[in-house]
Amino acid sequence: MSDALSLTAAEAAARIRAGELDPAELWHGYRERAAADELNSYTWVAADGDAPAVDREAPLAGVPLAVKDLFCTAGVPSQAGSRILEDYRPPYTATSIAKLQQAGAPLLAKTNQDEFAMGSSTENSGYGPTLNPWDVSRVPGGSSGGSAAAVADGSAPWAIGTDTGGSIRQPAALCGIVGLKPTYGAVSRFGMIAFASSLDQAGPLTRDVTDAALLFGAMAGQDPCDSTSVALPGPIELPTRTDLSGIRLGVPEELTGEGIEPGVLTAFQATLDLARELGATVEPCRLPHAPHALAAYYLIAPAEASSNLARYDGVRYGFRAPGVDDLLSMYTHTRAIGFGREVKRRIMLGTYALSSGYYDAYYVRAQQVRTMISRDFDAAWERFDFVVTPTSPGVAFELGAKTSDPYAMYLNDFCTVPMPLAGIPAISIPNGLSEELPVGFQLAGPAFSENAMLGAAYALEQAIGFDAAPWRKA
Repeated sequence: MSDALSLTAAEAAARIRAGELDPAELWHGYRERAAADELNSYTWVAADGDAPAVDREAPLAGVPLAVKDLFCTAGVPSQAGSRILEDYRPPYTATSIAKLQQAGAPLLAKTNQDEFAMGSSTENSGYGPTLNPWDVSRVPGGSSGGSAAAVADGSAPWAIGTDTGGSIRQPAALCGIVGLKPTYGAVSRFGMIAFASSLDQAGPLTRDVTDAALLFGAMAGQDPCDSTSVALPGPIELPTRTDLSGIRLGVPEELTGEGIEPGVLTAFQATLDLARELGATVEPCRLPHAPHALAAYYLIAPAEASSNLARYDGVRYGFRAPGVDDLLSMYTHTRAIGFGREVKRRIMLGTYALSSGYYDAYYVRAQQVRTMISRDFDAAWERFDFVVTPTSPGVAFELGAKTSDPYAMYLNDFCTVPMPLAGIPAISIPNGLSEELPVGFQLAGPAFSENAMLGAAYALEQAIGFDAAPWRKA
């Protein structure tokens, strides 16, 4: 069984279709691992018992799936990492998860996360922090830290997360796996518990690029329940590219200089050299407004969160503060007890930015900066196929090291926030170690360039040869 659990998801699916692997055996193997998890990667694991019935000929062929806690899954706790939704069991399943189940992937577990996806370390979860499988004294990144840790630790073959400002790519980098943030609208947001609606996007966290392509292809597409979703220009293909001939890579000086840890920068430069050997041209480029992306993001996202989280008031569902007589006190006590510190901080920041007298000075100005960032990328695409950066400025930091300094925590998103502000896709692949901890290499491309981006990432991945499985070294 251990040999089967060492397979990538695509390899396992191929063996199931060929009749060489029993999907029930694979299910029980992963279910046992998930139930024995010591990293606090999960908020719910499927009960022991008969394996779900699956179609062996389906695209995902019975390979179990771990899902971030903020996706609604019918009859299964869907809590967004928050005590205010503790044990909430929705009556329906998010479109993206339903599509994956229809494609043959049974639900294995729900993964831990920063509360309402607000965080970069998974320390903001109402259910305790997740630990990094490479070093349990360190964070796995966030907010999709549970998904990243589960895949890196081998207790799930692949997982789904969400990326608002980097919440798929950053934990993927810190855990040494692959994380894909698709083009905004490529995957339905229906049934995703919202953080910032104009930024949130679902995507895969996987052991390799091929698995990311396979999972993304099964979950993408237009959904009548989400008016922001769009049809892809064509099907997602499994990548096969072996070189980078003809590929033009732009290296933005604004995202690759000051603030990047030396070890991360060394690995980044080594990957650029490898890209040249594979035939790519690598030249500096400019994204002049990128340094302002973090400030714009931390106005726009909290403003949208202030609106989206107004629904959690103790009336319709979720936690209600006990022993309160009047309605207003019930609202305030419910939210004071149910929300964690970071969520309260962002609600207050967003509410202030939207308030009378400050709306134009803060929220409107941030949206103007967002437009300029998008234009910077448009100009870059006239010269380059992809923009490349380190995924995270540093390696996984120690638990508690940044919890008392929100600004230091927010800086972990410095290289990842420009892409969701522009609505473009980006992928992080592991490209080496610094201080015995994994680092990530990020490629970003024009809207709906996922096939080309996956191909370039695959060629680099094959050349790098990184072993993304710390659990095999134990």
